[in-house]
Amino acid sequence: MTTSDGAQPKRIDRIQQNLLASSERKVLNWLCARMPAWVTPDILTTIGMIGALMVFGGYVASNLGDGWLWVSIAGYVVQWFGDSLDGSLARFRKIERPRYGYFLDHSCDGLATTLVVVGIGLSGYVLLEVALIALAGYLLLSIHAFLSVRVLGELKLSYVYAGPTELRFLLIGLTLAMIWAGSQPVLFGVLTYFDMFVGTIGLLLIVFFVLQTARTARRLAIEEPAVDWRAREGR
Repeated sequence: MTTSDGAQPKRIDRIQQNLLASSERKVLNWLCARMPAWVTPDILTTIGMIGALMVFGGYVASNLGDGWLWVSIAGYVVQWFGDSLDGSLARFRKIERPRYGYFLDHSCDGLATTLVVVGIGLSGYVLLEVALIALAGYLLLSIHAFLSVRVLGELKLSYVYAGPTELRFLLIGLTLAMIWAGSQPVLFGVLTYFDMFVGTIGLLLIVFFVLQTARTARRLAIEEPAVDWRAREGR
C-alpha cells in the first residue's frame, strides 16, 4: 500500500486530499512527540512490514478457520502504525534522508501491497485471479504517482478523497464481512460476493489509471506544445 508519510526528494509537492488526512496528522504528531528515543524511522518501517506479513499470514491461515482473519485485522493496525509513522518521525526529529527514505519507503509499499492482495487471493474468499486484477490496478496507480513525481514534480498520495488509510479501513471492513458472511459461492457456483467486490474495485482502479494518464498527458501537451521541426529547419 503507498504510505502517506515517506520522506521525499526536494522540490516535490505532496498532494494529499483524503478524508482522514487532517485527523490522521493530529494522531501522528501526537505519537511522534511521545515516541521513545530508541525508536527510529527504520524500526518503524520494519514494523510496517511485519504488519503486512501478519495480514498475509492471517488470510492464508483462514483456510483453516475464520478466526485467523482477526490476525489480518490486527496486521492492518500494525502496518498502519509503522508505515504511516516512519516518515513522520523522521521529519519531526529533522533527520530526513530524502532519497533513502523515498526509495526504501516506496519499495516496502510495493512489497506490502503485494503481500496483502496475494494473501486475500490465497484465502478461501477471493480467487487469486480476481485478487491479481486488484493488485494490477493498485500498482498501475502507483506507477502513475511515481511518473508524476518525475514529470510534474507532484506526488499524489490520494485519489478521489481516498488514500492508504481509507483503503485500510475498507479492507478491515471487507475482512469483518468475510468473518460474518463466510465463503459460500453465489455466482456460477464459483464466485463469492467478495470476488465480485474485489474484481470491481480492481477494474475501477485500472479505468481510473487510464483516465489519470490521459489527463496528465493532456496537461503535459499544453505545457510542452509540439514543435514543427520543418519550420525550425526553415523548410
